[in-house]
Parts: sequence; C-alpha cells; structure tokens
Amino acid sequence: MGLLDGKIAVVTGAGGGLGREHALALAAEGAAVVVNDLGGARDGSGSGAAMADLVVDQIKAAGGEAAPNYDNVATVEGGENILKTALDVFGQVDILINNAGILRDKSFAKTTEDLWDPVIAVHLKGTYCATRPIFLHMKERGQGGVIINTSSTSGLNGNFGQCNYGAAKAGIAGLTRCLALEGQKYAIRCHILAPVAHTRLTEDLPGFDNQSAADKYDPKLVSPLMVYLASDLSKDITGKTFLAGGGRVAEMKVVTADGITKEDDGGLWTASEIAESMNAGEILLPE
Repeated sequence: MGLLDGKIAVVTGAGGGLGREHALALAAEGAAVVVNDLGGARDGSGSGAAMADLVVDQIKAAGGEAAPNYDNVATVEGGENILKTALDVFGQVDILINNAGILRDKSFAKTTEDLWDPVIAVHLKGTYCATRPIFLHMKERGQGGVIINTSSTSGLNGNFGQCNYGAAKAGIAGLTRCLALEGQKYAIRCHILAPVAHTRLTEDLPGFDNQSAADKYDPKLVSPLMVYLASDLSKDITGKTFLAGGGRVAEMKVVTADGITKEDDGGLWTASEIAESMNAGEILLPE
C-alpha cells in the first residue's frame, strides 16, 4: 500500500531536475502522474517530447502509471490542456505540483524586457495558468486536493542578479498564501516550496558549481516533502512555506515586529521621531 494509492498527480516541468524526482517519488507511493514538460532549454527556448517521455518510461518501468504532456504552462491554453490530459487519461486530478521554470539571470541594470517577460511568464503566469483550471476542477469535484507551488529563497530572501526570477517567485508565494485561504472552503490545501537543489537551473551558480554541492543538494532529497504534503499525513495543515534541501526541512515565515504605535497627534509621526524609535530598536526586528 502506498501513501498515494488511487491519487492522480500533475507535475509541471517534470522532465528533469526537481520535477522529475517529484514525479518519481509520487509514483513510487502509488499516484498516477501526468508528466508535463515543454522540453525546452534552461532559458525557455525550444521544445520537444523526449524529456517528458523519458520520465514516463521510467515510471512505467517501475510498475507505475504515467502519461506525458508537452504543453507550455505560460499560456492559458497550455494550462487547460494539462488538465485535459489528466482527465482524458485518468479521469481526475488530486495533486498539482507547479515546478516548471526557466532562468535568464542578469544584474538589474542589464535586465532588458526580453529577459524579464519570459521569466515572469513561465514562473508567475505559468503557476496561474496551470493552477486555475485544476483548482476549478477540484472545487467542482468536491473531493478536495493539494496544490504545491514552487517559490525560491531568491524571492523570499533575495539573491544578486535574479530580480526577474525573484520577483516571479515572490509573486508565487503571495498567490499561494491567498489561494490557501480560498481553498479551505473546498478542502483544497495549498503550500509553498522553496527548494535548495543542484539542477540545471542552479548548476553554475556560486556555491553550486562543484561536485560536492551536486552530491549534497541532490534534488531527490526534496521530493519526500512533496509526498508528505500530498498525502493524508499532512491533512490538517495548509498555507505553509517550506524550505527543503540537503537533508533539511524547515518552515519559513514572514515575521512582523511588535513595533511601536504613536498615541498622540492622531498617530502622525515626524521623520525625526521615527529615527529616534528606529535607533532605540523599537521598530526593527532584533538581529
């Protein structure tokens, strides 16, 4: 018996890296998986069927069920077609993992529109395009579901040279927090993943461009968290943000300091008063 027997999962960007490991891990626990991948390069250019087909073949060779999908998540039509593939082959969707992504890194001063728009389109709009039809399907079906959206420490904490990527990933986190609130009425649980993994998106980044990092941050170390979140083991939680990688799993939070409220003058501060309170440590979070 697997934790996900009878469940149908969709994983976007599942032709390699994290997505591939998520698909394999879900299938190993009994889920049938729609393996979506456009089959393009790291920067989003190109397309092909080979990447998705290979993962489908791996799942089937291990005794699981899987079907490929090659649609582009960055379009509404692509998102709808991903759901259609799942319904045509398996009849339902219980789990969605939005993982598809590209990189076009540059310092902000060098980030031209052709470097900005595709990254926002694949990550942020792509999460919307893939999620909305499946969210509506889960709502109408009335059996609940699980949606896990991939953010990044680049969006949650910041990273040099990734303003486009960080903006998209921060947007995904905000989308997911709101969606978790809306989904509660329909038993649709939503979570945010900030993975730390050595993949083709990170293999040349500082700190990841060596074999030691490749071993320590193997993407398969992230996927057990996906299984947990997709299963009934986590049925009582939603709206959480998790960092996972290198054997570590940790919740991440947006934290607000107690601060200080001005009671006189109708609450109107002067800049000098704010400076005094700031210097006194009354507004900022402690280091």
